[in-house]
Amino acid sequence: MNADPTKSGPPVRLGKILFIVVVLAIIGLIAGLVPRLWSRHRLDEETKADAIRTVEVISPASSMPDLGTPVPAEVVPFMQASIHARASGYLQKWYVDIGDIVTNGQLLAEIDTPELDQQISQAKAQVDQAAASLGLAKTTADRWADLVKSASVSEQENAEKQADFTLAQANLEAAGANLHRLQDLKNFDHLTAPFAGTITARNTDIGQLISADSGPELFRLAQTDPLRVYVRVPQPLIHAIVPGQIASLIFQELPGKNYDAVVTRTAGAVDTASRTLQVELQVANPKNEILAGSYAQVRFKESAAAAIPTISGNAILFRAEGLQLAVLDADNKVHLHSIRLGRDFGNTAEVLSGLDMTDRVVNNPPDSIAEGEQVEIAKPAETNAPAK
Repeated sequence: MNADPTKSGPPVRLGKILFIVVVLAIIGLIAGLVPRLWSRHRLDEETKADAIRTVEVISPASSMPDLGTPVPAEVVPFMQASIHARASGYLQKWYVDIGDIVTNGQLLAEIDTPELDQQISQAKAQVDQAAASLGLAKTTADRWADLVKSASVSEQENAEKQADFTLAQANLEAAGANLHRLQDLKNFDHLTAPFAGTITARNTDIGQLISADSGPELFRLAQTDPLRVYVRVPQPLIHAIVPGQIASLIFQELPGKNYDAVVTRTAGAVDTASRTLQVELQVANPKNEILAGSYAQVRFKESAAAAIPTISGNAILFRAEGLQLAVLDADNKVHLHSIRLGRDFGNTAEVLSGLDMTDRVVNNPPDSIAEGEQVEIAKPAETNAPAK
């Protein structure tokens, strides 16, 4: 028996209607919630974005120390030696005079040493005498050594003869050493130059009595190429002077001529009496135009290694901890650097410590800026123009 189709119609239509109603309700719910969720998400993003501070950054500029003012300097020989006699006698002959250029080992003068010659002759005779005594002592010692075997002499007598032989050996060595000393001293009757240079003083003449113990200076030798230049740099400029830096050497008696000198070393400490740093320079002098002992003036040239960073005064924070700068790292996080200022140019100032030339510094930082704070950069870094 077949079922009547009219009896199942209403329930089917009712189920479809309920399904459509549920779908429409879900769609309406979604349509109402999604905009609200999206709006809330955007509000959270905007709130987070507003919480990150936007700042402007500047980069330090370089300032060169004021090295334009000449500094007094003293020119001295690279090497200088006072030549004295080591052998006493009379000056027999001199071969060089003031202004002469000599080479290393060149003969300067000869000294006649009659007393030293006599001492050498006496020392030779003492050596011969000691050698003869040694021969006799050896013969006696050998004979006594044979006699003691046959009991012809006592052990005491043999020991005495052996001791006499040993003493004679020591006397010969002492006489020989004295002879060698006098012969070495004799070699100093020829005065030679210890290095190449210029004779700047001759304080002797032929026939003058020469005393090796307390005699005067006979010659003075100076190496004048190159020359050393000593300068005392005032304390505010000491950090601007570095080895290898070039400077101009100026002499009043040589107008229009400047000589390049190179900084070789510094004293490494400030003189507490004058608050200056002693600096040594070297200058070439192949034509001997510069005279050792001259007074000069030195004007140092600017060196890239001596550049000092400068920053705008608006970037400096005045806090209880002292002067600080807000510096950004690679992740745009703030790091507070304590600084020490140098010269003040008005709008800008030198920073002697606490700042590198590669740092990015927050310009006009708010007082509330803190260590480690995340910030955003408003525009690319600008270079702070140094004051003139």
